[in-house]
This record gives sequence, structure tokens and C-alpha cells, in this order.
Amino acid sequence: MDKKDARRAAAATPVELTGSVALRSRDKAWGNARRMALLAAIGEEGSIAAAARKIGLSYKAAWDAVDAMNNLAEEPLVTRTTGGQRGGGASLTPRARELIAFYEAVSREHERFMARLANIGANATHNLDLIEHMTIQTSARNKLAGTVARIKPGAVNDEIVLAAGGNEIVASITSESARNLDLHVGKRVLALVKASSVLVGLPAANAALSARNQLRGTISRVTPGAVNGEVGIQLLRGPVITAIISLDSLRALALKEGLEAMAIFNASSVILVGVE
Repeated sequence: MDKKDARRAAAATPVELTGSVALRSRDKAWGNARRMALLAAIGEEGSIAAAARKIGLSYKAAWDAVDAMNNLAEEPLVTRTTGGQRGGGASLTPRARELIAFYEAVSREHERFMARLANIGANATHNLDLIEHMTIQTSARNKLAGTVARIKPGAVNDEIVLAAGGNEIVASITSESARNLDLHVGKRVLALVKASSVLVGLPAANAALSARNQLRGTISRVTPGAVNGEVGIQLLRGPVITAIISLDSLRALALKEGLEAMAIFNASSVILVGVE
């Protein structure tokens, strides 16, 4: 079946109207049904590993979800208790429990609303192509919500300084891109940084690095893989930054949970996305 035949078949197939509830912060959705189920499971099990098993997530995917929720909710929802990488416990903050109750109540109302709306029976098949192009997601592991604090225009590139969760993130983008995004002081944006662009360093009194972004924190997890290792760095103020480094570097730096470390990345490695 070629593309044209597939479209004709799709047009002949009834389109079912569906919807979902998601919580948003700074115009960024972060609390969907899957993640709220994870929060509820953490509250019941007292462990991220056990909660992940309960809802069918991998341990790594559960940690990524917890980091994303903590970063974008503007305040911690899950706190880590003592223990090793897989043996430690986790607990929900009062804010998280409040959100779960709110989400469950809204979801019940949403289900009733969708049942009524389905009776309208509109055929929206002709809009599917447009919607497909609008629902583009990014593969960047680090997504940080922030606000433009300063702009330093340049001949070719502009330097954009963001206030993000108590940290300053510096991005270098072309002047044309800055104009296209309509960047100005106070504008809300999302900063994207690939995990492979983040270096991990150990604090040193006389260290001199050219990278504009050098964020201090504590290693929250180390996950070795077949070729590379994944390191999560809980910054002193707010977000968790994820880095992917070689196993040789992992061993050479003797990285482990609880060790003070720095997330280092160039301003040119930061991609900005406007959210308003």
C-alpha cells in the first residue's frame, strides 16, 4: 500500500476522539497520566525501583521521569532517602500528594466531559497531517525551564543568559534566531542540552575552563552501560543535569553517588525553544 492508498484508507476509517489530562508549569507539560501513576506508586511503595516495576517502567525511565517532574514542577515532588543506587528509598512531598489528589479529581471530570463530547461525532481525519507536524518531540535529555535574564547582542551571535531554577544558563545563538524567537528580558523559554554535550568535572580551586556553563552539584546517580555511563548531577539549586560519558572517564574520575561534581557544557550546546 503506497502513501496515497494509506491516506484513503485512513479517511474511510472513523476517527475516535480521545484526550488526556496533563499538568503544566511555565507552559511545559510535565505531569501526564503515566507520570502521575509513577508518583502514586512511589507513595505506595516507598521506592522508585519498586514503583517502576509496579507500573511497568524501567528503573532508568522512572528516574528520568522523576528528574523531569522535580525540575519542571518548580519544587521537589520526590525526595530521596538513604541507601545505594537501587537500594535507597523515596518519599513524596506534601505538594506531590496534593497534586495526585487534584489530578485524580480532574481526570474523573475529564472522562465525563469526553464522553459527552464524543456524541458530537465530528470527523477530524483531514486534520491529522497538520496535527502530526505539530506534535514534534525532542530527544534532548536535559530540558530546563527558564526566563531570559540578559541579552548581549553580537555581530553574528547573541549571548542569552537564562535564570533557570536558581541557576544561570548561558546560550549562544545566532542573532537571526534570537529575532525569530522574539527573545527579550522576561520571556519564558526552554533550554535543551543533549546529555552527550555535558562534561562532568570535579571541583578544583584553580580550575580554569572555557565553557560558559559550569554548574555545581552532587552526583545523584551513576548508571554504567555497555559503552558509556550515565551520570545525574543534582544541582545546588533545583534541576538535575544528565551527562553521558565514557566508561573510562567514569572510572578515571571515580564518580559515585554523593560526590560533589560539576556539569559543564558550552553555550553553543544550548538550544532555546520559545514557550509563549
